[in-house]
Amino acid sequence: MNLVDSSGWLEFFADGANAGFFAKAITSTDELVVPTISLLEVFKRVLQQRGENSALQAVAHMRQGKVVTLDADIALAAAHLGIEHKLPLADSVILATARRYAATLWTQDADFNGIAGVRFVARTGR
Repeated sequence: MNLVDSSGWLEFFADGANAGFFAKAITSTDELVVPTISLLEVFKRVLQQRGENSALQAVAHMRQGKVVTLDADIALAAAHLGIEHKLPLADSVILATARRYAATLWTQDADFNGIAGVRFVARTGR
């Protein structure tokens, strides 16, 4: 299983320099886990930058994977992981969701760099 964090989705949709790094995980929808917090973050950013039509198209693509809601077990695991790795709230939920589904977390968010189960690539061109 794979989980692409919000930064990876945004990079893919913008066809940024690291889009290819995320492409296989994103296009393998039968093995893709999508936390609802990622839907929120991506929809909000695309809505701000490109409007509602583009935001709805992005979310439609994301919903081709297995969308996972934040439940009590993921929330409690996220709290532990947030403290352990000093992660912001959304990042801790994303990591807890990846762990729940034994998914590899794909990201370019430096907060995740060095954490087990994470495939990290540094941002380029920024």
